[in-house]
Amino acid sequence: MILSLSAIALLVVVTAISMMLMRRRRRTGLGVLLGANAAIAFGGVVALVTALHPAAAQAAQVAAASGSSTSSASWAALLGAAIAVAGSSLGAAIAVAYTGSAALAAMSERPEMFGRSMVIVGLAEGIAIYGLIVAIILIGNA
Repeated sequence: MILSLSAIALLVVVTAISMMLMRRRRRTGLGVLLGANAAIAFGGVVALVTALHPAAAQAAQVAAASGSSTSSASWAALLGAAIAVAGSSLGAAIAVAYTGSAALAAMSERPEMFGRSMVIVGLAEGIAIYGLIVAIILIGNA
């Protein structure tokens, strides 16, 4: 809990610093964006190192020895499920953005293309459903 709150605080600080740099210097948006991404990646690495600290690993071993059902295999399965849902959702969002804009452009010229274009957008949305199915399978095996 404390780790996620510190990550949110880090994100707010990085955003504030990047906005101040953007106002102070007449830099391109790309330079500021790359700097903000590097700072966020550094914060993620710090959070990962903090989470994998030997004291945290010992606490997890003590919890497992005391009868807790959390094992490393179920933890990995849950992490894999989260990655599957996140990745497929991002992929579906990108696919729907491109196919949706193309479908609207086609429908503005020929309104009878509505059915065909919505099928294509629905196929792009199916990517997220595949990730959800993989997550359900992984959670079921955990």
